[in-house]
Parts: sequence; C-alpha cells; structure tokens
Amino acid sequence: MSLLERLNNDMKQAMKDKEKDKLSVIRMVKASLQNEGIKLGKQEMTAEDELTVLSRELKQRKDSLQEFENAGRIDLVDKVRTEIGYVEAYMPEQLSEDEISSIVASTIEEVNASSKADMGKVMGALMPKLKGKADGSIVNKLVLERLS
Repeated sequence: MSLLERLNNDMKQAMKDKEKDKLSVIRMVKASLQNEGIKLGKQEMTAEDELTVLSRELKQRKDSLQEFENAGRIDLVDKVRTEIGYVEAYMPEQLSEDEISSIVASTIEEVNASSKADMGKVMGALMPKLKGKADGSIVNKLVLERLS
C-alpha cells in the first residue's frame, strides 16, 4: 500500500472518529505530497520522494516545537507534539544510536576522514544512507564526536 493510499484510509477513519487534529495533519501531509508530485512533474512518487516530504514535514514541526518551547507557549507545544506523533506514524522505524554510530564509523573509514575539516564530506556520504531513519542532529553529534 502506497503512502497516499494509507493517508486516504487514515483520513477516512479520522473523519469517522471525528479526530479533527489528526485529520488536519493528514490533510497537510497529503497536500505536501501532492504539491511535491506536481513540482517534480511525476504522477507516481517513489518511496524516497515520499520520505523526503515526510522528513520535511516532521522537521518543520520539530522546529516549531522548539520555537514554541522557547517562547513559553505551552498551549501550542502540546498541539505540535501531537502533530509530530501523527507524522512519525508514517515514517520508517528509526535506527538506534548504536546502529547510527556503527554506520557513522564505517562511513568515516569509507571517505578517509580524519578531522573536523572533513565533516562535509562525511555528512554528504552519510545522509543518503540514513535518510528518514535517523535524526540529523543525532547524526551530526555522532560524526563530530568521531572526528574530534
């Protein structure tokens, strides 16, 4: 079942269950997917394209969460946390920190990185491997630790 089909089924269920917040998030994600499809000029999007859109949606919400926490807007923090939970349900399973660490170590060896100056080279090779499976900030932290 494609992501769009899954979203449609979940949207119908959210309507039946009268879950307004969930319905709103599903509609936003669905609209983002459709807009990306139009932008790319594709009728059918690949799983990687869908993952890119989901990652973008999740990152936007996490950034918003951080801003609302800094501003002390507890009412909005709770709402965004709920939205993040809904979006994460469509993401692939996240790797553990140990799994990420081993992939980081092998990638550093692969590109012969030895110092922080090689950070860009390592991240460039690493992120396609971990796309959607790991939080970029965790990956960044682990790479910095290894290169220090």
